[in-house]
Order: sequence, then C-alpha cells, then structure tokens
Amino acid sequence: MLNDHVLFPYKYADRPLPLDRARMPHASVTRQRLYHAHGPEGQEGLFPLDEELTTEEYEQLHEAFEELGRTARLVSVFFTADPEGGIHAVHWGSARLEPDHTFAWDPSEQLDLPSRT
Repeated sequence: MLNDHVLFPYKYADRPLPLDRARMPHASVTRQRLYHAHGPEGQEGLFPLDEELTTEEYEQLHEAFEELGRTARLVSVFFTADPEGGIHAVHWGSARLEPDHTFAWDPSEQLDLPSRT
C-alpha cells in the first residue's frame, strides 16, 4: 500500500503476450472482492440494483477490505516473465475484472525495462 493505493502484482503469462490477452482464470473470492471493492467502477448496467435485488454474496464481493480502508484504490501491475528470459513486459494502471476473467483497462501504461548488459 502506498499513498492510499494498493499495488497488486500479477504474472499473467510466462511468455511475451499483449496486455489485452491477460486473464485470471482462477480468480479467488478474495481477488474478486479486491477488484470489485477497490478497483474502478464497472460499466453501467441496464438498471441500478436496489438492496432488495442484491444477494448477500453480491454484497460481500463489493465490501471494502477494512485493513486497506474504504478509499483505497487498486493499481494493477501486470507482467510477463520466465526463468530464462526474465521479465518481458510490465504494465500498470487501473483494471476492472470482467465476468469472463479478462480485464478492462482505463488507463494503462507499459513501463520501460532496464536494458540487459
């Protein structure tokens, strides 16, 4: 945690792969909750969900982690790497976990890597 921002590193592939191909196929309930509660707002639905339309499970997924504080924002740091080649690419930004376990980024930036000598 840094200045009310939670850094979440995630290795999304062991070979060079574009960021738009990043997936989290086995997103645990804890990771889903982190993205839903502290990540960017989701796209507008067809209609707002009233309290009587939400389930307890839905409410729990959107409940902020007290340890982080309600205002903490999630910054995703995604990278590809392998033991022989090291780190191929690092991206960071604001990502939303989609229901199909892909990510919608708004915005994102690829970080420069130091040159290898």
